[in-house]
Amino acid sequence: MFEKLPQRRARVARLHRQRGASLLEAIAYLGVAALVVLAAVSLLQNAFGSARGNQTIEEITGLRTNIRKMYAGQPYTDAAMLANLITAKAIPTTLPIANGALSNTWGGAVTLANTASTFTITYKLVPEDVCMSVVSGATGWTQIDDGTGGNAINAFPVTASSAAALCKASTTLAFTAN
Repeated sequence: MFEKLPQRRARVARLHRQRGASLLEAIAYLGVAALVVLAAVSLLQNAFGSARGNQTIEEITGLRTNIRKMYAGQPYTDAAMLANLITAKAIPTTLPIANGALSNTWGGAVTLANTASTFTITYKLVPEDVCMSVVSGATGWTQIDDGTGGNAINAFPVTASSAAALCKASTTLAFTAN
């Protein structure tokens, strides 16, 4: 009925040792949790980068389509091309308009230039990873370059090595169409 004192002490000591987590267990738990959080953040960054690339492709393609539709059968020499696109609400809603100027997701200017037979859409401050996905998937353009006419790509579909060379050389992309 009554336990012997040494047995009781041993039982109480076992109960005390088994309560809660030790400091080493807590550190191990926090280490594993940190690894899981870092992996999740890395995956989210990749997903957001891919989404921004897709958004950029849609913006550029939308601008090209709307310019062609608005100027069908006409030369592209209109000096008010951007103002006319803004008035017609033909600018993708993901491109902010401030004081008659456009900017992209990264805060770079989006500009339009035109000649009688072509127009160019220029995107500035494009990150290299987004640049790669945009350029390598580009179709329907006559030329893509770094905004100065250098590193021009005229053959489509664009090879990965050509896209990499352009994207390493500049954060500016200029898309020319007719």
